[in-house]
Amino acid sequence: MNLNRRSLLVLAALAMAGCSTLSSVSSGTALVRDQKWVLLPMVNHTDTPQAGLAAESIAEHVLRLRGVDNLVRYPATLSRDSLFEPAERRVVEEAQKWAREQGARYGLTGVVEEWRYKVGIDGEPAVGLTLQVIDLADGRVVWSASGARSGWSRAPLSGVANQLLNEMMAELPLRPAAVAP
Repeated sequence: MNLNRRSLLVLAALAMAGCSTLSSVSSGTALVRDQKWVLLPMVNHTDTPQAGLAAESIAEHVLRLRGVDNLVRYPATLSRDSLFEPAERRVVEEAQKWAREQGARYGLTGVVEEWRYKVGIDGEPAVGLTLQVIDLADGRVVWSASGARSGWSRAPLSGVANQLLNEMMAELPLRPAAVAP
């Protein structure tokens, strides 16, 4: 295969994948997927109403795909992601307090930095997220990831978000509970 054909194939593969960036940090602790987990609020720092709620729904699905079955959502009464009142840090703290009272071990929270279709002829979907897993026993962040992804003009925004969240959570250091001897 000549160099031009090979270059075209590489460019085509990159074009089909869209553009994304991703980084994650772990405390080195493997997270037990069988422990009780809570999906905490995702703060919406975008102009898109309810982007945090949409990200939460996809994140819940991805966590369940990764084998986290003992997962509950925070009460809807703690959500401030509405059309008129943006979510605040206080809401996340209230949800963490509620999660501790429920006996949960880990909480997944995050921030939605971008959730939109870019302005222009193509109107490409773009998503930017930061996620954190908090050990609710001591409040430490035991894993975090930040990522951004854009798609092509005909791609759905939720599809781009789903791809990004799957990529981000693939880095989550999950392990099953220890087997008793």
